[in-house]
Amino acid sequence: MSDFSHLDDWGQARMVDVGEKAVTRRLAEASASVRTRKDVIEAIRGGQMPKGDVLAVARLAGIQAAKRTADLIPLCHPLALEQVVVDLQLEADQVRITSRVLCSGKTGVEMEALCAVSVAALALIDMCKSADRSMTIEHVRVEKKSGGKSGEFIRQEEG
Repeated sequence: MSDFSHLDDWGQARMVDVGEKAVTRRLAEASASVRTRKDVIEAIRGGQMPKGDVLAVARLAGIQAAKRTADLIPLCHPLALEQVVVDLQLEADQVRITSRVLCSGKTGVEMEALCAVSVAALALIDMCKSADRSMTIEHVRVEKKSGGKSGEFIRQEEG
């Protein structure tokens, strides 16, 4: 058998068997940011974007993405998520996006948390692209995870 859990003896990708793993409470938090111009931030804040409520659409897109992660990432297991929270905070020249995903299961929810912030960022760009074509998605990353055999991870500040 291969030393890599997602490869079989012939080096082919496979879905990991989690049947013998214990069900534990799983949590993952992720973050991303969308950098844009200050005038776009103010337009979002003032509800002046032509497509409507940017933050509400992005939040719902992120929640939906977390729920559909197994459809997007081929080797992810479908999970019965118990909670998905997506939050968007307007800052001077960016929108900071965070997600928190919870479930009781046999595998972690890091991919669900990352999908949530990534798709929320994409939805935000879709809602605002007419105002700023140069928006960028930055720093998509897991901030925290707990549950399962590998234990807890909390991102340490760099520097």
